[in-house]
Amino acid sequence: MKKLLMTMQLAAVLLTACTSNNDMEQQIDELYNSMTQEERIAQLCSMYMDDLFDDEGQLDTTKCRQLIPNGMGHFSQYASQKPREPEDLRNRVAQLQTWLKEKTPHGIPALFHEEVLSGINTRGATIYPQQIGQACSFNPELAELKTQQTATAMRKMGGILSLSPMVDVCRTPSFNRLEESYGEDGYLSAVMGTAFVMGLQQGDLKKGVGACSKHYLGYGGGGNASEKELMEEILMPHETMIRWAGSKAVMPGYHAMNGKAVTCVADSTILQDILRNYLGFDGMVVSDYTAIDQIPGMDSPIEKAAAAINAGNDVDFPHGDNYKHLQAGLDQGLVKPEAFERAVKDVLRYKYRAGMMDKDAYLYSTEPIVLDTPEERQTAYDIATQSVVLLRNDGTLPLDEGKSPEKVFITGPNANTMWAMCGDYSFPAMSYFWKKVTEDLDHPHVVTLLEGMKDRKPSHMTITYSRGCDWTDTIETDFKKGGDIRAWEYDILHRKVDAGEKADKQEALRMAKEADVIIACMGENVMLCGENRDRQGLRLPGQQEQYVNDLLKTGKPVILVVFGGRAQVVGDLAERCSAFVQAWYPGEEGGHAVADILYGYVAPSAKLSVSYPNTEVYEPLCYNYSAEQDPRVQWPFGFGMTYTTFEYSNLKIEKESATDGDGVTLSFQVKNTGEMDADEIAQIYLSPTSNDQPLRPIQLQGFARVSLKHGETKTVTAKLHAEQFGYYDQRQWHIDPGTFVVKIGASSADIRLKEQVTLTGKPVKKPLREYYFSNIRIN
Repeated sequence: MKKLLMTMQLAAVLLTACTSNNDMEQQIDELYNSMTQEERIAQLCSMYMDDLFDDEGQLDTTKCRQLIPNGMGHFSQYASQKPREPEDLRNRVAQLQTWLKEKTPHGIPALFHEEVLSGINTRGATIYPQQIGQACSFNPELAELKTQQTATAMRKMGGILSLSPMVDVCRTPSFNRLEESYGEDGYLSAVMGTAFVMGLQQGDLKKGVGACSKHYLGYGGGGNASEKELMEEILMPHETMIRWAGSKAVMPGYHAMNGKAVTCVADSTILQDILRNYLGFDGMVVSDYTAIDQIPGMDSPIEKAAAAINAGNDVDFPHGDNYKHLQAGLDQGLVKPEAFERAVKDVLRYKYRAGMMDKDAYLYSTEPIVLDTPEERQTAYDIATQSVVLLRNDGTLPLDEGKSPEKVFITGPNANTMWAMCGDYSFPAMSYFWKKVTEDLDHPHVVTLLEGMKDRKPSHMTITYSRGCDWTDTIETDFKKGGDIRAWEYDILHRKVDAGEKADKQEALRMAKEADVIIACMGENVMLCGENRDRQGLRLPGQQEQYVNDLLKTGKPVILVVFGGRAQVVGDLAERCSAFVQAWYPGEEGGHAVADILYGYVAPSAKLSVSYPNTEVYEPLCYNYSAEQDPRVQWPFGFGMTYTTFEYSNLKIEKESATDGDGVTLSFQVKNTGEMDADEIAQIYLSPTSNDQPLRPIQLQGFARVSLKHGETKTVTAKLHAEQFGYYDQRQWHIDPGTFVVKIGASSADIRLKEQVTLTGKPVKKPLREYYFSNIRIN
């Protein structure tokens, strides 16, 4: 964590110096003034690269002269349109960039963008675990390594901008895109999102890939939050990505804030007042795909374009269908000239920052490109092992030789399928959902749990398998308008995944009776959770719950392993199973990772990044709403079991600090008191001591991932900055004197140590926080 914070601070200094470069601003002004209106408008639009190439992969220059004579600002999802080899993609980018530089009036290269949520959204690229699982690792160093690997490969292929990460603080357990987020906590989301940016941008936009924080602001459960919650917590990940990590692109969400008549892409309060005026953002704002089309109460593209650009949105994705009419909007007096100039200059500024206007611009690589390297697969595996949460265990796990289960029966719809591993915005999922591709998607190879269990099994063990039941018997996907208009097509939403294998329940139950242990692999798939996809409830889909009950009737120990993009309500089913594992979507190496945890080769270490409900919840839910655990929660935020035990002790803390001082230093010890090496995620929370203090009843303010051999003790030292005791009010950050409780816990509901600390002095007001994260040292 300390290394990450130092890197953030260095990058922030460097990028701030870049943005204040007067020479760059002068060059932007001169370029803007020399451009025609047609060229300026082109910089605010986008299109798909494939529309300009023939079937042999050659650039059709006739189409270029017809469609992009004045250049083009952006190319949408350039790497995922069709399955292509990375060097083929690079060669197409090279042809297009060369044509733009040589054949358009000012030779301005285009920004090629792609989704990189769990790796590059292209065939053959590493599929890392989905973000909701990675958040459970509480490991920003691995998050940074993942995107560093992603950026290196993507930049070679000509990609300069990503439309990732999603840092919505998602507090509605039923939200169908919760899987893309880092969960319900603003602090954890900010740490992980900022690490994502640091790795992706690599401290230099001229070499790395630019990040884009989305969906600004409050998508997934925060859009109706109070101003205080919005500004303190929901905004925090965007704020740290922008102010600490130097992110220079933002994407507004499809939603509307607090019942407003306009959606975020046309909401000047969040795009101008908060983003530019309050946070000081000077980057580029890009629309989500078809978001401008969906601005309510407007019929014509001219009106929609004017509403978006006047409010602060710069670019129209994916086609520029509305911004093509900007000139008409200017002529009719609907588009403000100053808003138009701002938008064009924001795009040009981004291109200067990315080095695209330099003589030696790095637009793509000429060297061979290899995707899914051994190093990348190792990172995917490491993240997966740290993402899987053990929520219940009666001692059945691990399946090591000491327990001697000779016959293990594996069953369920998610036991032998890539769809247990691949979350939304991975190439297989995007190809399946959007393009209805069902064949030849296993690139790179995705290890199923059945495969992983067989690969890793002890020599004495026999593994049998029968599917037993399907995900659903009927089409369960719940169609709702919203999000990308392209998904509203009937044939896209009204289908269910064909597993390609028979589910024979009677055969499976016969095999289950002959086993020593049953592993039941349940949960969601690509059609049951994701953008535009939902289902009728949060209990296990279809007949899965009944099937698990039938397995339990055999009297054999049942290990329930659930895959999916959100917590699924299992209630007493988990209590009746011998163990319950929440595996999320663990990526291409998920089969090996989950198997290694079940066998005990790796101790589980993940902790929940969301409150896990025991009933269906369709409204915001968060651990920090109350000091007492919500009765609707089965397992609290920060909870996770392992195969050993930990003891916390010896809390030492500075009892007083000034409101205008450096903050509070504390230390405590964690000891592994069990028999197995493991990691513990120690969490630092802050609570008020009286109801009149304007703070959350409990709030995460730091964490440490501590690796301990059995019997080993380590000391965690943390510094909590004065700002972390503060609160937002009326566009300022306030730090008041008072007494607070610092809590050290194994989860938000399992506090092991606590001590009071007092801030003294006069109240302090600051326009913005200077520090967001605690400094952590482990020795």
